[in-house]
Amino acid sequence: MDLAYLRAHPEHLPTFLTHQRIRETPVAGGVSRLTLDDGTSLFAKSWPSGPAPDGMFAAEAAGLAWLRSSETVPVPEVLVALPDLLATEWVQPGEPSRQAAETFGRSLARLHRSGSDAFGAAWPGWIGPLPLDNTPGTGAWASWFATRRLLPYLKISADRGAISETDVTLIEQIIKTLEGYAVSEPPARIHGDLWPGNLLWAADGRAWLVDPAAHGGHRETDLATLSLFGGVPYLDVILAAYREEWPLAEGWQARVPLHQLHLLLVHTAAFGGGYRDAVRAAATAVLRF
Repeated sequence: MDLAYLRAHPEHLPTFLTHQRIRETPVAGGVSRLTLDDGTSLFAKSWPSGPAPDGMFAAEAAGLAWLRSSETVPVPEVLVALPDLLATEWVQPGEPSRQAAETFGRSLARLHRSGSDAFGAAWPGWIGPLPLDNTPGTGAWASWFATRRLLPYLKISADRGAISETDVTLIEQIIKTLEGYAVSEPPARIHGDLWPGNLLWAADGRAWLVDPAAHGGHRETDLATLSLFGGVPYLDVILAAYREEWPLAEGWQARVPLHQLHLLLVHTAAFGGGYRDAVRAAATAVLRF
């Protein structure tokens, strides 16, 4: 199988893998590097055990294609999108650099500016191991964010005991007064899960977007999540370049915890109480604003 054959018959990839007709090198859990007969490498992802959750890989493929179609920032091409297997072009990892960070900051601004028809997306979403409600909304961002991004993961987190009743009360207070914290902007085309691990610094000297939960959202969300979990390298350079390309509304720094709250609640919902303190800290910071 070479790349031309794969493009014509993507549905044959699982058969070739089953019969070991393609060289497969494991990279991490459920992730492999595939090498075709013509030397082309692919990045392949499957569910670690059993069938993948329904629609998970379709959502990722749709998000990658949507981001890539903006022609603003490097995004891997989707080559195979099957219910239990996703394969994209291989991006050779490299080292972060100041120049790559500056270029990425400008490109990210252009991606966001390419926009979306509505908050949400035309496909059902996933974020990590959890469904993501992408039901489109054309009203204010604050109402959509509260309904589709905060409340579902607040409920899951509370039901599994990952956060306390006090934490729930704090976040419910934020939801009730969200209009007072948010800055209204048209829907931006965002990655949606842009923590530092989903920015791939490549050997070609660029920073690539991978593993999106793409949708129409608020551009400040992508920028806020870049600073989570230790922060991305050269974050100050990325933000400065972004703001030169497209200035942010006054007070954006103070709104960072609000935009981080969604992804932190996803973590308590999916992985438990280890992220409780981070949720509480973000919620407290929002209420101080």
